[in-house]
Amino acid sequence: MKSDPGFYDYWPYENRPKIRWPGGKKMAFWVAPNIEFYELNPPSNPSRKAWPQPYPATQGYSIRDYGNRVGHQRQMDLLDKYGIRGSISLSTALCDHHPEIIQMCKERDWEFFSHGIYNTRYTYGMSEQQERDMIKDSMETIYRHTGQKCAGYLAPALSHSELTLDLFAEVGTELFGNEGGIYTCDLFHDDQPTPIHTRSNKPFVSIPYSLEMNDTIAFVVNKIEPRRYGEMLKKNFDRLYAEGDESGTIMCIPTHNYQVSCPHRMKAFEEALDYITSHDDVWVTTGKEIADYYLAHYYEQAKIDITQKNAIALNNAVALDSAAAQKKGAK
Repeated sequence: MKSDPGFYDYWPYENRPKIRWPGGKKMAFWVAPNIEFYELNPPSNPSRKAWPQPYPATQGYSIRDYGNRVGHQRQMDLLDKYGIRGSISLSTALCDHHPEIIQMCKERDWEFFSHGIYNTRYTYGMSEQQERDMIKDSMETIYRHTGQKCAGYLAPALSHSELTLDLFAEVGTELFGNEGGIYTCDLFHDDQPTPIHTRSNKPFVSIPYSLEMNDTIAFVVNKIEPRRYGEMLKKNFDRLYAEGDESGTIMCIPTHNYQVSCPHRMKAFEEALDYITSHDDVWVTTGKEIADYYLAHYYEQAKIDITQKNAIALNNAVALDSAAAQKKGAK
């Protein structure tokens, strides 16, 4: 039985190689709008129900439809105001259901990364081939509709499998070479990029995507008021910004156009964006740009540092075991 998922090595935050973002910036900031499509009556999955309500789940479906009809435009206008290009966690069925949204995002040079096909169809219970096919379909759809070579992945409804990262890296290479399938948002273990193990040994990184700052977690799970959510965003920024004096950090705000874009929640969100973007030494960017920069400038250095520290830790552990054995034998 595994003691941990095995996706990454233990690598303490302290004494890592120092990071500086382009232009000497000390923090990278990105916003990840989840632009999703939910089916009213999706195929059932034995591991998870798509809707908590009995069929028809009119309330859940219609508020998400509100997001794509109304909320998206509202959020897009706000991000435009502060010069923020969204990194879209995209349910790729949206390309067929709402091509007008795709077009608006393309016009603004937003990034598109894969969030599966529908957010009501989960990875749970899929065979390896079925998951591979789903990932490939979503990446091909993004390329066909946007011309972008999909770099990032967030599993649909966070329904991650043990093979998700391997498959995404492999399909990305198959379709787009080294430009495709280079980062994941499905791991929540760090405030800096970290190298991730894949069975293909392709250079692959985790880019911080915060569940704590996610508007759905804040409003629906933790029942936080909009004003308090805005305060949380600022305090989260303040801590990471201060730590950026030592080494570059990352802040992500994951949003949903049917959550933060409701009229009574927008003011607090706008105040947080105004506060964050008012700092000159913050790199306002996208997930792919962060991944590309890290892979080009820090990935190999990080791998070497991890290997060296693990070797030191192993040697120390062996020495301690040997000392303990000698002490026991002396008795």
